[in-house]
Amino acid sequence: MYTAYLADTPNGRKIAIALEKLELPYRVQSVDLGAGEQHTPAFLRLNPNGKIPVLVNDHDGSTLFESNAILFHLATRHDGLIPADTAGRDTVLQWLFLQAASIGPMLGQLWWFRHASPTPNEQALARYTKEARRLYDVIERRLAVTPFVAGDAYTVADIACWTWLVTHDELGLDIGAWPAVAAWLDKVGARPAVRRGLVRTAEPAHV
Repeated sequence: MYTAYLADTPNGRKIAIALEKLELPYRVQSVDLGAGEQHTPAFLRLNPNGKIPVLVNDHDGSTLFESNAILFHLATRHDGLIPADTAGRDTVLQWLFLQAASIGPMLGQLWWFRHASPTPNEQALARYTKEARRLYDVIERRLAVTPFVAGDAYTVADIACWTWLVTHDELGLDIGAWPAVAAWLDKVGARPAVRRGLVRTAEPAHV
């Protein structure tokens, strides 16, 4: 049994989607980011960086933070979301790192300057829009030659990238510019475990 500390964000959604796909028992402990619950002493004991998600193994009390570290942990301990061979795992890892190092930060900054910045900043909007479009181009080229991000099979790399790239409307990006990405977004979004995970992550905050 796991306890997943989540919020309804791309990184939070990843974990519920993976847990649903792997059919693992878990409960959601929703974290109210707007109220600053991620900065409380109790939460900082779970993640000193003060970010969601956090996954706690209720059996032994072990704790993991960083969404893609959690995805890799789950995938390597349960069949279904990562290849068994070294080369396949390396491929998944490189796309997980790309999402963590580039897709998440760049799209996150674009969202911030479009929706949350108290001061309009056209230079920042232009910069992050350009970089977001470049990253969609990267995934478009990849999905033009392979059905899923890490190859022929659906893996945690798809989960990690999907929760971010599906936010294109919020980012002011026309997904029509990337037909392979659009088709993949629809295909992944139709998976039952993805739908269930999104519902679980949207549960009201109650830490």
